[in-house]
Amino acid sequence: MNIYINGQSMQLTSTDNLTVALQSFLSTEQQQLSYAVALNGDFIGKNQYGSTLLSTGDSIDILFPIQGG
Repeated sequence: MNIYINGQSMQLTSTDNLTVALQSFLSTEQQQLSYAVALNGDFIGKNQYGSTLLSTGDSIDILFPIQGG
């Protein structure tokens, strides 16, 4: 199955959920940071990552907070 994460194409098995996709895409260091996730434009709560199944063509956006002034 082909999905998109932050605009990059990624191949996953048809049984993968959002947690598996995030672990495949993010480095170990990035996984320890705070971030928000949107699936097809809708934000998903962290407690829903494991139960959110993905479909071919889904688009995931991972957003990290930016600090500045």
